Amino acid sequence: MQVIKATLPDIYIIEPVVFGDHRGWFMESWSSSKMHSAGFSFNFVQDNHSYSAQKGVLRGIHFQNSEAAQAKLVRCIRGAVLDVVVDLRKSSISYKKWIAVELSADNRRQLLIPKGFGHGFLTLTDDVEFLYKTDNFYDAAADRCIFWNDPELGIEWGIPDPIISDKDANAPMLKDSDCNFI
Repeated sequence: MQVIKATLPDIYIIEPVVFGDHRGWFMESWSSSKMHSAGFSFNFVQDNHSYSAQKGVLRGIHFQNSEAAQAKLVRCIRGAVLDVVVDLRKSSISYKKWIAVELSADNRRQLLIPKGFGHGFLTLTDDVEFLYKTDNFYDAAADRCIFWNDPELGIEWGIPDPIISDKDANAPMLKDSDCNFI
């Protein structure tokens, strides 16, 4: 496994070692011992799996507040996404900064996102399956989102009119949210 430090502090791109031959390929998508050796200690407790039928589906920017905050290890196992992470930690030198990384079934990259960050993705192809591990269980009372096109964040999604849920369409701007990450 190769660990690549992203340009946003505390965010890492994980590139697994892939073994392939005429039959196909094999890779370890998660190894707590290898992650621990790389300096990471997460106790992932929940796996989530989403499917998006069309290119142009945007999900995010999502996070869970307070004690329900979640670290995530995300990957795309079918199709491709533009994965976006935003630093929502008010005391961070990179507060309100974001990065975008293409994750796809072809590149097999994963993104390691600690607590204190918002997360979203835009499907770049039809028929996208997206998996992520979390280190905290889903808590509906702590579930939050920020408007995907908040001008204060200036995220460059590369699409003017994505397909979004009612929840995401009605999300507050960051300045109006109750995001409480320090």
